[in-house]
Amino acid sequence: MAETTTSVTDVRIPAAVSAPAHRDPNVLRWVAAYTASMVGDTVFFLALSWAAVQNGTPAQAGLVTAVSAVPRALLMLGGGVVADRFGPRRVVIGSDAVRCAAVLAVAAVLFAADPGLWLLALLAVVFGTVDAVFMPAVGALPARITGTDQLARVQGMRGLALRFAAVVGAPLGGLGVAAGGAAAAFAFAGLLIAVSVPLLISVRMRGLPADGAGAARETTAWRDLVAGLRYVRRHRVLGPLMVTIALGDLGFVGPLNVGLTLLADERGWGASGMGWVLAGFGTGAGIAALLLAVRGRLPRAGCVAAGAIIPGAAAIAALAHASALPVAVGTALLIGLLAGLSGAMCGALLQTQSDPAYLGRVTAVGGLVSLGIAPLSMPLSAAAIGLWGTGPVFAVSAAVCGLGGVVALCAPGVRRAELPA
Repeated sequence: MAETTTSVTDVRIPAAVSAPAHRDPNVLRWVAAYTASMVGDTVFFLALSWAAVQNGTPAQAGLVTAVSAVPRALLMLGGGVVADRFGPRRVVIGSDAVRCAAVLAVAAVLFAADPGLWLLALLAVVFGTVDAVFMPAVGALPARITGTDQLARVQGMRGLALRFAAVVGAPLGGLGVAAGGAAAAFAFAGLLIAVSVPLLISVRMRGLPADGAGAARETTAWRDLVAGLRYVRRHRVLGPLMVTIALGDLGFVGPLNVGLTLLADERGWGASGMGWVLAGFGTGAGIAALLLAVRGRLPRAGCVAAGAIIPGAAAIAALAHASALPVAVGTALLIGLLAGLSGAMCGALLQTQSDPAYLGRVTAVGGLVSLGIAPLSMPLSAAAIGLWGTGPVFAVSAAVCGLGGVVALCAPGVRRAELPA
């Protein structure tokens, strides 16, 4: 059987039938690397928040922790171009190496001196800048380590890794801070990220058109960016799917972040009650990820994605009217289950429907929608709740989210989209 050739840094492997992702050592090495990197990220952000609070006012600490979002949003599309021009494997390995070196360097400085907020702000900017390249490359990698028939399963495994990082990373970061302050926590984060580098180097890549170095010399980066945006806009599945993701995230992020905090305060649940609601959401999302990791494929993926968004939106509206904490936890579990299912299906469709040469740029557009546009709903939701209360704002948010499902159902390309068998 013929083999495809990768770039000079990749290994040649057969491009035909794939082993089940959860039994494929190559995929498992990538999942282990991704998990270590995400746990390191969680520890890093906890250490950054703690160090900022210890060195400045609450407002200054908030600014330091938020400053990484600016370069991430501004440079995300360019990061997609970099991933497609140079190959996502190189970009991910390089990104993790830079993040590891930066965090360990700051840890060393904090052990020796107390430089103040400026160093923390600089580290946050570096992290955000590297994330702008790292995230599109990570999104483009699954299609290069397994076959298209396994991408839904890989999405499920990736979702489980994110849930694991969220559950384990915060306690580990707290232990690091308790043991040696922010410097020890930063050092721990750097070591966790460092674990991912040799694992990533050991992962074998499938040869895809985007891996060729020659493509980078045939056109300019700006033309690559414009071509990627044009490709997404004209694609019968990707175009409407991006609109669906944007509307879904706009309607979801506000209520499930700042809105939930205000709802818990309004109901008298307190911080512990809010924690239980968030745990319900995380459990539901984890169940959805586990379902995909085990099952591997769901038929009529486009309809499943759209069909999960609409009842999920109704559950968001219902959450504002949950007077008892157990009801709110159960509702949040349902939201997490449906949101996790639709999110994983959308992610798998983005990868299977994209031309491999555009995967980095397609992932960058999706990341910009989720990380650059959707967070704008948080201050708007907070201001609106202050004026009209949680019920009306959650209802409007649910309508925006549900509109995303309607867009998907009305787009024939999305409605008929299937994952490879």
